[in-house]
Amino acid sequence: MPAAGMGEAAISMTTDSRPHLWQLLSPALPVGAFSYSEGLEELVQGGRLGNAEALRRWLEAELWRGAITIEAASLKPLQSALTSWRDAEDRNDQLAAAAAASDLLDRDGWLRVLREAPELRAQQCQMGHSLLQLLGELGWPLPGNGHAIRPARLGWPAAWAWAGLCLELELEELVEAYLYGWVANQVSAAVRLIPLGPTQGQRLQLAMASLLGERAIALVNADPHQLWNGGVGAGMAQLRHAELYSRLFRS
Repeated sequence: MPAAGMGEAAISMTTDSRPHLWQLLSPALPVGAFSYSEGLEELVQGGRLGNAEALRRWLEAELWRGAITIEAASLKPLQSALTSWRDAEDRNDQLAAAAAASDLLDRDGWLRVLREAPELRAQQCQMGHSLLQLLGELGWPLPGNGHAIRPARLGWPAAWAWAGLCLELELEELVEAYLYGWVANQVSAAVRLIPLGPTQGQRLQLAMASLLGERAIALVNADPHQLWNGGVGAGMAQLRHAELYSRLFRS
């Protein structure tokens, strides 16, 4: 996707969405994901996670019952709210637009409060703001030019949902990519923290592929309000991260 003329790209898309998906997953995407470990750093310093096998078990547990699953399942209702908002703005129906924007904010806020640690909530806001700002600069601003909702108020899952609409990605692809991006960031952090060799990291990423596909299929039409977060250990690690004497990551 060229850097110039992105307003035209927002109107005329290629029929193959894969390059857009790759761009969204690219480590060059300027959202700052590399600077967060989401509690992984605290676990490593505490001696509770020190090798590839322990990391694999941790990732699998989070993909089954962590907060990441609720966020992934929320992408569909978030897109529904965003689509309703966009369509209402196109019709200049301000009442419907306000209702859709309110629904979006409610869903976004609910996801935010599921994250116990202030660092994680700040991460959601920062990454969401960065992605929405980038999309706006590439020709895809929020409906109504963001007047009803300031981009800084939406978190990462809502921004990711909007990116999927802008880039015309299939929902199942979007959900799987959301999970894949989270795993990739965790493995990247682990390579620097455990330390985990880069080959081991890539071997682990490959080993997670089938589970990522399985969880995406299960979550794409799941009701997020019917899911539960069993990641108590993750929440505690994320809360304790702020107390570390020295650290490499922001969460």
